[in-house]
Amino acid sequence: MNLIDTHAHIYLDEFDKDRDEVLQRAKAKGVNKIMMPAIDSATHKSMLNLQSKFPDTCLSMMGLHPCSVKENFLMELQIVTDYLGLRKFIAMGEIGLDFYWDISFKKQQYEAFSRQLDWAIQFDIPVSVHSRNATEDCISVIREHQKGKLKGVFHCFSGTQSQAQELIELGFYLGVGGVVTFKNAGLDHTLKEIDMKHIILETDSPYLAPAPFRGKRNESSYI
Repeated sequence: MNLIDTHAHIYLDEFDKDRDEVLQRAKAKGVNKIMMPAIDSATHKSMLNLQSKFPDTCLSMMGLHPCSVKENFLMELQIVTDYLGLRKFIAMGEIGLDFYWDISFKKQQYEAFSRQLDWAIQFDIPVSVHSRNATEDCISVIREHQKGKLKGVFHCFSGTQSQAQELIELGFYLGVGGVVTFKNAGLDHTLKEIDMKHIILETDSPYLAPAPFRGKRNESSYI
């Protein structure tokens, strides 16, 4: 079996004690590629160092996570563009909107999202879109930027069937991970109506481990 974990933060501190073993377990389960979404400048180097160590397995994205959009977001975006000018990345991500924890920088989140979508088009790379309490908002921004060249995945999709169809029509895949195994999440019912060709697998490690590992650290071998 040849599997790809399309979204895993395996460069984070949670894996510092056993990262090599985690990668070995993933490989044993047939996971031969792991795509790593960026967060912000505090973790870019850790992510890129991991790719340097495992260049055939670990592939880096670049971007500014919406939860990291703060007062210094313009400086963070400059760092993103600097990296984009230095080397190639597998995707732009993870980027998007998150109105769950804090909406103090809602306007700035929109600006950061829009700019990074433009860069994805400029550099001809797909995007990994993060959305929490902002599904319709993200779809609206994607629609505004979709001129036939924007492509990517709606990471950790948890929307409705109609929203799924709208994203598919916009040229996006639906990223599905451990949430589909959660009781009462309802995602399993939504996905029954979606053709598998529109779905890609992800773990979002170390978060959102599937049953029966829910509540524990997630890892790519659980794909």
